[in-house]
Amino acid sequence: MFIETPQPSGRILSSREVYAGPIFSVLQQTIDTPDGLRVTRDLIRHAQAVAMLAITPDDRVLVNREYRVGVNRESFALPAGLINAGETVLAAARRELQEETGYQALDLSELVAVHSSEGMTDERVHLVLATIDPEQTTAKHFDQDEFVQSALVPLEEVKAAVQAGQITSAQSVSALSYYLAFIRHD
Repeated sequence: MFIETPQPSGRILSSREVYAGPIFSVLQQTIDTPDGLRVTRDLIRHAQAVAMLAITPDDRVLVNREYRVGVNRESFALPAGLINAGETVLAAARRELQEETGYQALDLSELVAVHSSEGMTDERVHLVLATIDPEQTTAKHFDQDEFVQSALVPLEEVKAAVQAGQITSAQSVSALSYYLAFIRHD
């Protein structure tokens, strides 16, 4: 079968950190690949993250609007954040959901983990399905450098926004697609 695990790893001959920041670092590496090539690559080493498809019993999805430097504008995406050291995926999902949106998860389940762009980063985002009650909210606790606006949007509108290219976040598109393909039974 073509798709099987485990796949052979490359042999890292050298690795040098060329940048270190609060969320990611950049390494320059020389690697002998499993197919016999010797390559030099830059690797963005990134903290693991979590993204939540938070949905109400009446099929409204929690969508955030937040400024994102990668596109230099506000963008629409599912709530997401970094996993703290020693924190489980579900604990991070519960914390990030409450901090960013004020909503408390009634139920959480991990869907799948995705790599955002494995050609240049080791970032892994764990996608989590969260059930929320729109009447149960608490205070938000933003990080010092963030401001997030949240709204409950009907599932059909979220699907249409993905199809129209209004929601382009890879983790948001992945979480919604996984949910519709494997969880939801209409």
